[in-house]
Amino acid sequence: MMPDDPLSQLRDIHLPQAGGFWPPAPGWWILALVILVAVAALVWLARRRHRRNRWLRLAKAELASLEHTAAKEPQWFTQLNALLKRVARERYPNEHPEAQSGEQWAACLLRHLPDGRIAQQPIVNALVNSAWQPTPTAEPAQSLDFARTWLEAQKC
Repeated sequence: MMPDDPLSQLRDIHLPQAGGFWPPAPGWWILALVILVAVAALVWLARRRHRRNRWLRLAKAELASLEHTAAKEPQWFTQLNALLKRVARERYPNEHPEAQSGEQWAACLLRHLPDGRIAQQPIVNALVNSAWQPTPTAEPAQSLDFARTWLEAQKC
């Protein structure tokens, strides 16, 4: 053999150092940024929806207080109609529900009910007319059920 064997001068194989977890590759930075933007957008949308439906939460709270004082008196039906008109004014400002009364107001309430609820027309007519009659024809329980159903249909 040759005294200067080039293979004998080779060193052992050394593995490269293991890469640390920091700094991450550019793909991880992009993924983190996308997730951050998505979370921020979801929070913003949730807060916007919460603020947008504030009037509906207040109306439901007022309806609950009206439920505790339910009575077959014209004044109670006037308060219930006023609550529904305030909600309608907030939800449908271009229809000017505050200026409607009688059959126009009943038609407005029925128009904004979910489909398949037209059977409630007698209840709505009695509710609208009981606000000015000396002896109301509507029943408070039916009127409250209608008001709850109508309010649930008004979500933005």
